[in-house]
This record gives sequence, structure tokens and C-alpha cells, in this order.
Amino acid sequence: MYMKAIKKKIMIWALSAMAFTGTSAQQLTVKNNVIDCGNVVYEHPATVSFEMKNLGSAPLTISNIKTSCGCTRVDYPRTPIPAGDSFKVSATYDARQLGHFAKEIALYSNGDDDPVYLRMTGVVVEEIVDFSGKYPYTLGNLLADCNDVEFDDVNVGDRPIQKIHIKNNSDKTLTPVVMHLPTYLRALVSPTTLAPGRQGTVSLVLDSKKLRDYGLTQTSVFLGMFPGDKVHPSKEISVSAVLLPAFTEMTETQMVYAPKINLSSQSIDMPMNGKQKKTETITITNEGRTELDITSLQMFTMGLKVKLNKTKLQAGEQAKLKITVDAKQLQKARSKPRVLMITNDPRKPKVVIDINIH
Repeated sequence: MYMKAIKKKIMIWALSAMAFTGTSAQQLTVKNNVIDCGNVVYEHPATVSFEMKNLGSAPLTISNIKTSCGCTRVDYPRTPIPAGDSFKVSATYDARQLGHFAKEIALYSNGDDDPVYLRMTGVVVEEIVDFSGKYPYTLGNLLADCNDVEFDDVNVGDRPIQKIHIKNNSDKTLTPVVMHLPTYLRALVSPTTLAPGRQGTVSLVLDSKKLRDYGLTQTSVFLGMFPGDKVHPSKEISVSAVLLPAFTEMTETQMVYAPKINLSSQSIDMPMNGKQKKTETITITNEGRTELDITSLQMFTMGLKVKLNKTKLQAGEQAKLKITVDAKQLQKARSKPRVLMITNDPRKPKVVIDINIH
């Protein structure tokens, strides 16, 4: 009896192991489960192709396909897909309705109890109007209308969007991707793939709640030609954001007694006359009734040095701001040289000083 019980346990264990192996042998993966078609002309069907692979050790069989509506047709392999093989699932949307669309596809297989979800998105328009501006910047194999993005005058809670227009300048289809994004930025590329000569957009979305401090935050992201592309300076996009303090709850009385900043000049004209470095001074005066606090003093570009002799000014007090320009370093700057101050003056929480050199 004892031996029979042991044999029975071994058989149950073996059957369980076989069942476990059978259900996990197929591992279905998809390279990109969301594809943006960009703009699609009305009644001109749009087709996308999802690249997939069976990473398991047994053949994979697609048993069923379900779509979110009858306007989407799906083509997929009807025969078992050998272990390790790649394959494609194509979806076509009939584009018979104007406006944004998001069509979902559920793919059922013997690789998992749950379906794999695929999604195609885009906008159906009456006519595609291409970007008519210029593309003065080259980012890898893409042309762009800018390589320096600024989010100005952002308040906590804002989610502003900045767009970069791009164009495929190569003879191959590209899948642009924005790399090295910080936590406060999100990127959307439309369409997902760009055929040679085709135009698209990169939308950068800023989550202001994730910015750590008031004032200027700067970073660099990189536009890759495909997922997994290498980071290189030629693909760099500089991004800056200026987060402002809020004074919305101040009463009229508080406004009357608030600090008030005044500058002898908000722009500096610097003829270098062959000199490498030059310094100019700006006088800052507190014309308000309470203490003026300059909480942040920053530069938008390299090639500038600043020195402020005091950051807290009582009513009527003055401070000296010295700005030194290094002409050689400024030649490498991408954006206009400026100095930024963040203050507790509710009328001027942000003060920008423009630097003009020649």
C-alpha cells in the first residue's frame, strides 16, 4: 500500500509538471502593442503591422481574434508558429468616421490564458496638410524644426505640451523614439513609423507636479531612430521648464504691502569689441513695503556667470547683479543667453534678463 501511494504521488507530480510545461512553453511577445497611424484620409483604410515572436519552446497557435468593432479587419497566421519564430499580425481600419480613433484587438492563443491586447490609434481627416515650415536641424536620420524646447511660465498642476515637427530624411522606414526621458516628461511620437520622406510630430508633455523646485529645470533627451538606438550628441534635444510660485490666494491688502522688484535694465547690450570676456552690472531695487526675496538666480545657457551681492532686500534697499559673458563658450549655446530670477514679488515672480552680444 505504501509503495502504491508513493507511485500515485509521483504520477500526480509528473502530470502537474507536464501541465505546467505545456501552458508556459509558448511565450508570445510583441515589439510595440500600440501603433499610432497619425493622420489618415477619410475613407482611405489604414493598415498597421504588429511585429510578434514566439519565445517559447513549443509551437504557438492563435486560436481567436476579437476586435472592438466591425470596422477593423485583422490578418494573422492560421498555422502553428514554430518556437523562436517571428511573425506579423496586420490590422486595417476602414477610416469611415472623421476624428480620433482607438481600435483594440484581443489576440487569443495557446501561449497564455489571457489575451494579448493590441491597439491602433490615429485621426481621420478630410485632407492631410503637411507642415510647411523649415527643418533647419538634423537629428540622426531625421530633420526637425527645433532642437531646443522651452516650457515657460508653468504653474503647479499644469500639463503643457510642446511639439517638434520631424521628417524622415533617409531611404528607410524609421520608428522614432525619445530616449532618456526624466520622470516629469512624457513623449508621444505620431505616427509610430515614418516612411522615407514622411513627416511626423514629437509631442513632449510636462507634468509640472513632478518638478522639484521653482525656477529653471533643464535636461537633455535624445531622439532615436528605433527602439534601442544608441544615444549620441547629434540626436540631442535640450528641454527647459520654468516653474513659477503661485500667489492666487493673496488678499488686496497683502498685495498693497507686497515687495516690488525694479531693475535698472532688463536687457544688456554687450559689444565685445574683440574681447573674450566682459562684465555689466544691473541695479535691483525693492520698491515695495516688505522684504523682497530673490529665491533663485539661474542661467539658461553656458557662457554666463552671475554674482548677486544680496538676495534679501528690505523696503527701499538695493542690490548689485554682475553678469559676466564668455564669448567663446556662448558660441556653443543652443538658446538665447538669458538670466532668470524667481522672486516673491506677486506681480513679477519671474524676471528674465536678455543678453545681447555682438
